Amino acid sequence: ECVVFFFNDTATTEIYTLSLHDALPIWNQQERPLPRMFNNNQVSDSVGYYIAGFVDGEGRFYLSFQRRQDHKLPWKISLCLNICQKDKVVLTWLKKQLGCGIIRNKGGGVWMFEVNNLKAIRSNVIPFFERFGFISARKKRDFAVFQQMAERMAEGAHLSREGVVDLISLRRRMNDSGPWKYSEEQ
Repeated sequence: ECVVFFFNDTATTEIYTLSLHDALPIWNQQERPLPRMFNNNQVSDSVGYYIAGFVDGEGRFYLSFQRRQDHKLPWKISLCLNICQKDKVVLTWLKKQLGCGIIRNKGGGVWMFEVNNLKAIRSNVIPFFERFGFISARKKRDFAVFQQMAERMAEGAHLSREGVVDLISLRRRMNDSGPWKYSEEQ
């Protein structure tokens, strides 16, 4: 049995195509091919610079601390890139272009695109923005600090108390050191 959907709206078609592609098990897990490696050289300049401008204005690079009793320090520490928008189509397209991330409904008609996987950040996000860059001094600064934190976390800094203190010191230089949910002592 086969069901076919037709949509007049291109954006709706893309969302349903992506959703169905992700949701339907088209072949066995054992037969599923490995995901292809992200190659930012395949991204056109116009698309790459559009995304860089979009993230420059709407995105945020940050270091996340989540209380977790199942972690050694009791924190799960993650690097993150996120963007919140009411337009899910743009975020879906961004996810497709970067080849990583998730999209979540934050409620109130707001959607969030987020990449918080260190491997994806190092293999997709950082090379992408190294190539396409940012215009604003603030985003350039935050991205440079983000890169330093990614290097330290790849070396395991987030797994030791001393490394976490170093990451917190770097984090103070980002996003104009906004309000903190937890104190350093915690």
